[in-house]
Amino acid sequence: MTKKPLAWIVDSTAYISKELILHPDFFSVPLNIHFGEKQFVDGIDLTPTQLYQKIKDTDDVPKTSQPSPGDFAELFKKVGEQYEQAIAIHLSGKLSGTLAASKAGAEIADFPVTFIDSLSLSYGITGMIERGMEMQDSGVPIPEIIAQLEKMPGTMHNYILIGKLDQLYKGGRMSGVQFFIGSLLKIKPIVQITNEGGLQAIEKVRSEKKALQYLIDKVVEGHHAGRRKIRIMHGNVMDQANHLKNLILEQVPDLEVEIGDISSVLAVHGGEGTLAVLWFD
Repeated sequence: MTKKPLAWIVDSTAYISKELILHPDFFSVPLNIHFGEKQFVDGIDLTPTQLYQKIKDTDDVPKTSQPSPGDFAELFKKVGEQYEQAIAIHLSGKLSGTLAASKAGAEIADFPVTFIDSLSLSYGITGMIERGMEMQDSGVPIPEIIAQLEKMPGTMHNYILIGKLDQLYKGGRMSGVQFFIGSLLKIKPIVQITNEGGLQAIEKVRSEKKALQYLIDKVVEGHHAGRRKIRIMHGNVMDQANHLKNLILEQVPDLEVEIGDISSVLAVHGGEGTLAVLWFD
């Protein structure tokens, strides 16, 4: 049997669009979500909507964990039966050990994989996959595809409005004092994945209206710098995402704006109500 030339691999922190789900050469390895002693597989045992309800219904603090090298090895062995090689793009190595586990799994499976640390997550991974697939469809040789994709990490602009302070606090991402003060003052924290793949707070605003305006201002700046396409990602708040889209288009009507939802794993940390705007250079 003649093998296909290239498979595309991601983890479930990526935004997986309907187009990617239907793509025959696309594969995703899910992370895990834990409530006490119970473990759920992201996107399979637990959807984002189910996760939000479970958070409301239980006092257990949800945690996340990476797939094991064995999980990746199982996929790579399966993929190796049909493909000559793969490109795997994963969430930032500074935020998770998923990339390291994937590399270990490829060694176990003895399958040739090119690994790229996205230095990001969500659409930061998806945008790279989409770009790579576009180049492949245009007949670009695989070595050149890899070379171009390796230039993309660290070039994504992103501004993330955290939905629920209590979820950020439960997940251990802020101290009790910060949570108390933030709740008292109704602070809306805006964070960012840095060009090095870390997470940092970049702004604190005191109302949702001001927070949305902050995101809009950043998008307008990006548009003035030449960007013509952005993504809005949301945590179970499609109406708010559409509202933000409309506010953006009032100021930059020629901008292409697409909306997607964050995965269950990211919802554990960001919480319901999270809104983010993202685009690549």
